[in-house]
This record gives sequence, structure tokens and C-alpha cells, in this order.
Amino acid sequence: MREKLQVVQAAAGAVFEEIAGDKIPVSFANDVAAMQVVREGVAICDRSHWGIIRVTDEDRIRFLHNQSTNDFQILKPGQGCDTVFVSSTARTIDLATAYVTEDAVLLIVSPNRRQYLIDWLDRYIFFADRVQLEDVTGETAIFSLLGTKSDEILAQLDLSSIIGQAYANHQLVQLQDVEIRVAVGSGLATPGYTLIVPADKAAIVWNHLIETGAVPLGDRVWEQLRIEQGRPVPDKELTEDYNPLEAGLWQTISFNKGCYIGQETIARLNTYKGVKQHLWGIRLNAPAEPGSIITVGEEKVGILTSYTDTEEGSFGLGYIRTKAGGVGLKVKVGEVIGEVVDVPFLTRSPDRSDSSTDAIHS
Repeated sequence: MREKLQVVQAAAGAVFEEIAGDKIPVSFANDVAAMQVVREGVAICDRSHWGIIRVTDEDRIRFLHNQSTNDFQILKPGQGCDTVFVSSTARTIDLATAYVTEDAVLLIVSPNRRQYLIDWLDRYIFFADRVQLEDVTGETAIFSLLGTKSDEILAQLDLSSIIGQAYANHQLVQLQDVEIRVAVGSGLATPGYTLIVPADKAAIVWNHLIETGAVPLGDRVWEQLRIEQGRPVPDKELTEDYNPLEAGLWQTISFNKGCYIGQETIARLNTYKGVKQHLWGIRLNAPAEPGSIITVGEEKVGILTSYTDTEEGSFGLGYIRTKAGGVGLKVKVGEVIGEVVDVPFLTRSPDRSDSSTDAIHS
């Protein structure tokens, strides 16, 4: 249903690759310029390969409250949150964004976790539960507006009512006679908005946003931004080896709600300060391969999970043992020299002196 959108994007110079079974523009032959636009203007990224799961029926709020880390019972229609789905031992499955509507909850999930999560959640729907799961990914397109001038774009489009609202607040609005959902938050630490659009109208909305001044940005730049900013993703930072506290996702966890899958382990780690490793950014003096061992002296202290080239040089994400240190720590990644730095997407335990609680969800 998104063929017209792809035709429009191809005419603008898009180079496509298949990601999670979808054909996605990875570049518009403007990667350096697009990165600059994120800092000084507004870019638009097609994230339609990300999954959307629609959860309906009377028990939907209670069900999601019991299956993930955040507090759904305090949310009203028009509000939302980030939440983490974890195993019974609190190992991470996915970081999702939830939007509560009058009759459903929409979950934006990682591209490679869509079917896994549907199957996993379905196992916890019991006979008396009034919960329905529906994969509506094919019926929608997801666009992210990213950049310091995102508010200006919305104002030009007469969509100012959402400006200044809390993270993950969302509204249904009309744009070019198309009903779309606009939510606060770009999916990264960069200011911006997420738009959920009917797939058959996606080309119309994309064109209008470009005409209003948004610059197209490919998935390759998105990936660079998410590593620079520290957003963890499945199969890299979110795996069976790590829990959400280690991944720096404290802002997605309610420590006041009742039981949920993995709650006992997470509560115990928090109460007894049992987080033995943390995800950090690492500035490198040369390229390094994900999976490389991180050492201090002769001691192994962690592992590199993601790597990207940036305008400032080589950069990676990696888990490092808590006792080894944090910001400013000098490390070796394989044979490459590095220094540990903080990244804006992640938060730290509130009682840590290096806390970064001014992240995007504050």
C-alpha cells in the first residue's frame, strides 16, 4: 500500500534496501546535509518498517500494565509513554512507544520484534481476558520529524495545538484532508514528532511535509543518530544478556506499580543496587567492530554493541562494568583507544552522581 510513497521517494533520489521485510530508503544521497539539518532545521525520516500493534478490547490497559515496565493505568486517551517488554528474568525484549486512544493502545515496536512480540503477548492472553492484538503495520506509514525547527513546521501546517505538550501526547488531526495521528517525540533524543499516517495516503502527506520545508533523511543517518544519542535496539543493546536498568531505560520503568512480568528482578536490582554494568557512549580514535572486548589495562570490563562513523570521528555504544567507572574512563576496544561519554537518550539511577535525568522523557 506504500508503493506511491516509494515512487515519490525514488524521484527524490532515494536508495532503497530491504529491512525487516520492507523496502526502506536508507539514503537520499544527502547524508551529511541531512545530519546538519537535524541540528539546524527539520528533517523527515520514513520509519514505516517499524511495527504497529493495535491492542483493543476492555482489558487492554490492565493487560499492557501487567506485561511491561511502565504504568499504563495512569494514562488517559491522548497520552502515551515508552515501555519495555521483558522476560520473566527481566531480560529485554523490546523498547516500545505506546499511544493510548479512546478505544485502543497503539504500540510502535522495533522492526525485528513485531511478530515476536505479537506471539509473546498472545501467550499471556488467557481465556477470560478481553484483549485483542492486531498487526496494523501494513495499513500505516510512520514518519519522524526531527530537528530544532519541528515546531515551526507544525505551526505552518496549522497543527500548533500539540506543540509544548508532554512526551508521547498525541492527537488526531487533518492534513491535506488526510486524518493522521501526531505525537510528541521523534523516537530519538532530538526534538520532533512522530506521525502515523494511512498507508494509502502516505505519499500525499510526505509530499506536503517536504513542500513545507522538511528535508528527507534516510535510515542510514537515523542509525548514526541513534548510536550517537544512545537509543538501544534489539539484537544489539537489547538482548537476553541485559536488563533495562543496565540499558539506561530507567525512565520507562515504574517502581510504584504492582506486579508485572520481570518486576521482582527489576525491583531487587534497584533496591540492592545490583546493576553491575551500564550502557555508555564511547569516543574512539579509530573504527572498531561491534562485539569487540572493552578492556581497562589487562582487565575485561565490557563489550562494544554498536559502531558508527561521525563527523567528529569514530563512535560506539557499549556495556561497561559499573565498578570500572563511567564518564571519562579511558578504555581499549580491541586495539582501539576510547573514552567513555554520556549520551542523551539514556537516564541513570537517580542516586548516581553522573545521572543524566534531563533526557527526552523528563
